[in-house]
Amino acid sequence: MMSDMPILHHANKDQSTRSKNARRYELLDDDGKDVESLQDRGVLARLDRSVTRWQEYLQAHSMRYLISIFGVILAGAMLFMPSPYVVEIPGPTRNVLGESGGSQIISISGATTYADTGQLLMLTVNASGLPGYPVPNVYALWGWASPHMEVLPQEAIFPKGQTAEEYQEETDAEMSESQSAAQTAALAYAKKLGVDVSNVKVSMHIDDIGGPSAGMMYTLGVIDKLTEQDESGGKTIAGTGTIDKDGNVGAIGGIRLKMIGAKRDGATWFLAPASNCDEVVGHVPPGLTDVKVSNIDEAYQALVAIGSGNTQGLEHCTA
Repeated sequence: MMSDMPILHHANKDQSTRSKNARRYELLDDDGKDVESLQDRGVLARLDRSVTRWQEYLQAHSMRYLISIFGVILAGAMLFMPSPYVVEIPGPTRNVLGESGGSQIISISGATTYADTGQLLMLTVNASGLPGYPVPNVYALWGWASPHMEVLPQEAIFPKGQTAEEYQEETDAEMSESQSAAQTAALAYAKKLGVDVSNVKVSMHIDDIGGPSAGMMYTLGVIDKLTEQDESGGKTIAGTGTIDKDGNVGAIGGIRLKMIGAKRDGATWFLAPASNCDEVVGHVPPGLTDVKVSNIDEAYQALVAIGSGNTQGLEHCTA
C-alpha cells in the first residue's frame, strides 16, 4: 500500500559520510521526486534571519546616521578611484662622465679625451600618473602631505587624450633634441678654449630617461672630456637645465625634487638655471650649495671655480 506521506531518505548511505556536517536529507514524494532538501531549507532560513537583522538594524538607527555611514563608504571607494593628477618624486641621477647600461653616456671620437676625478650628475624625477597609468586618489593625497613629493594636474604634464605611446615618443624626441643642441654648444665652447674640434664626433647614450632637462650637464660633460684640466677637482657636482645651440640655459620642471636627489646621491654643489631661482630659494637641502647660471660659459666657469676651491665669487639664487 502506497503512503501519501513523503518519505525521508539519506542522500548518501555511506557510513563514512554520515557526520553531522556532511549529512544531507531529501524529502521525496511517493513517486520518488525531489520536493525540497533540508539543506536548502537551512539556507533559506539563514537568509531570512539575515534580512530580518538588517531590517531591525535600519529601524534602530536614524536616517542621518545611515547617510553618514554611506558617505564614509563612498569616500573610501573614491580614494581608490583614478586620480587626475601626476605625482612626482626624486628620480635617479647619472654621472654624465660615466656609464649607463655598460656603455659610456658620452662617447667622443676624433680627438684626445681626458678623465675627470669627480662626477657631473644629471638629475631626474620619477612621475606616476602618466598616460595609461593613472594613480589612485589616495596616492595623490599622500603626495600633497609629503615634502619629498609634488602633485601636479595631468594637463600640466601632458595634453588631454595623449596616449602612453605618444608621451614616450614626445619625451624621447625632447631628449634627442637636447643631446643634439648639447653637442653643438659644447663643441663651439671647446673651440673657444683652444680644442681642435674639426674631426670630433660625439654620441650620447642613456637608458630609460627622456625629456630636455639634462642639456646643460651633457654640454659640460663633453667640454670636460675634451679638456685636459680636471675641472671638478674630484667633487660631485649636480646640475639641471635645458640648453640651446647658442649655449643658453633654460628652466626645467621639478627642480625642488632634483635638488633632493642631488643631495641624496652625494652632490655638494648644484648648478641651477637662473630662470628657476624662485623655486630654488628656501628649498636647497642642507649640505648642498646652489650656483645660479644662465648660459654655458657661466656654468663652465662655476664648474672650474668649484673644482679649484675658489668659490667666493659664485652667484647664488636670491629671493
